[in-house]
Formats: sequence, structure tokens, C-alpha cells
Amino acid sequence: MIAVFKSGFVAIVGRPNAGKSTLMDRFLGSELSIVTSQPQTTRNSIKGIYTTEEEQIVFIDTPGIHKPKDLLGEQMDDYSYQSFKDADVILYVVDASVKLGKGEQYVIDKLNAQSVPVILVLNKIDLIHPDTLLSITDYFHQHLKYEKIIPLSAVTGQNFSELPNEIIKFLPVGEPLFNVDDLSDKPTIFFVAELVRKAILELTSEEIPHASAVEVLDMSQFENGKRLIEATIYVERDSQKKIIIGSKGSMIKNIGIHARKQIEELLGEKVNLKLWVKKAPKWRNTTTYLNSLGYRKEKR
Repeated sequence: MIAVFKSGFVAIVGRPNAGKSTLMDRFLGSELSIVTSQPQTTRNSIKGIYTTEEEQIVFIDTPGIHKPKDLLGEQMDDYSYQSFKDADVILYVVDASVKLGKGEQYVIDKLNAQSVPVILVLNKIDLIHPDTLLSITDYFHQHLKYEKIIPLSAVTGQNFSELPNEIIKFLPVGEPLFNVDDLSDKPTIFFVAELVRKAILELTSEEIPHASAVEVLDMSQFENGKRLIEATIYVERDSQKKIIIGSKGSMIKNIGIHARKQIEELLGEKVNLKLWVKKAPKWRNTTTYLNSLGYRKEKR
């Protein structure tokens, strides 16, 4: 019997910090989206490509759906809503360890208004009591239109093995959409910028993570046998710039060391990483800055 090959798009949506990126990374066996404890870590729509001999699943990891406070937030939500239309099936990821609120109902209303099949993923079940899971399941049974509900833990892998088989049921028969060796549709320069931003997220706090952005200016040159990477970190205020630089340049040095190690793992070569910090007032509400940083509005 000849095996039927299936391929299609799977949107991963949900509230900030629900574990969407961790879930995709478990599928791919690689940290494609940056994962930190900070909410709204993912800002772009990132495609992760999972290919076997029988299927190719193109995951669309989206920013957490939230009530926008600026133009960047609006475009982040726009990426998520566009993924509804692009997908053959939606994975709606819910953090089962936190209390359900108005934010979750906001996402539910958006999902109920479209026709793409939904698989409800109750994530982080390793952090809750089984009785709590029953009440959460009952809530979604009453409020959400879904095809299947799967409780799991993206971190530990608990009950994860059930998810791939459920996804495949909704994928159409067809040829691979990307080369079988591809892991993502994003260029290397995108992931280099993301690793610098990840270092900022992990080493700073308060308003800095959300007020900062990274632009890689060049990574085509070599210096003393190392790839030279030049990047600018944008912040909105002088006080934020001072924090990023740190006392006698200590923070920017630590960010560079932290990011360089991961970039070298990504590229498989030695790197000389040079970072600059620039103040860009209200960049999150400025279309020109958003476009240059890759946060472009999705085309309809």
C-alpha cells in the first residue's frame, strides 16, 4: 500500500506566556523561537517546519494575543489573527496553571468566530492537580468550539505523543510545502537578532525587555578569522539606554557575551559581536521603525 503524504499549516495561538514557543520547539527538537519567562517574548510570526516520511507540518508560532497598547502590539495581534486564515488547523494553547480570565475569553471569542478546526491544548498540566484540570475542561466545553482537547506539558513531554496524530487528521494530502531539510522560513539574520534580544530579556528587567528591539546591520564580513556581526539595540528613553549599557559598560558586555555563545552555536563558527545602543523615542508606535525592524503589517 502506497503511503499518502500530507502537508499543511498549523497555527499555534493563545495568550502570552502560555507555552506556544516551547510546544513548537518540542516538535522540532530545536529552540527555534526564543523562550524566556517574560510574557510576549514572541513578536513575529515564525514558521517552524517539521518533516517526516509521511507528513510535513508547518507550524506558525504567533505572538500572544493581548489587548494592544501601541502599534507594535496591534501588529503582533495582527500576526496571530492572520494565522487563523492561513491554517488548516489551530492549536489553541492555554496555560492550565493560571486562573482563566477575561483575556482568555477574548481569545475564545476570536476563535469561535472563524471556521478553522481547533485543537485545544491545555498546557503545563505538570503544575496542577488533576481536579483542577477537570474544572478547566468543563469551562472550555461550555465556551469554545473545538475538535479535540489534549492536556499535556510542553516542558516535560507528558502526554505530548497524542498531539501529532491529532494534527495529521486535519492536514490535506499534498506535496511538501518547503524543502525537507528546512527548519524555518526565516533567514539566519533574523535568528541572530532574536538571540541578542533573548540575552536582553534574560539579563534585564522591568520595562527594558519590552522597550528594546534589535537590528543586525551586517554579518557578511570577517575579522581575524571570526565572523563580524554588528547590531544595534534600540530603546525608547535615555534611562533605558543607561541600563542597557550598565556601569562602565558592564551590562552591554554581559549581553554580548551571553548572545555570542548562542550565536556561535547557531552558526557553527567563531563570532566577533559588536553591539551599539541607540535611543529611538516611541519606536513601538512608529511605522518606519517597525518596518525596518521586521514588524511589518501582514498583507491581506
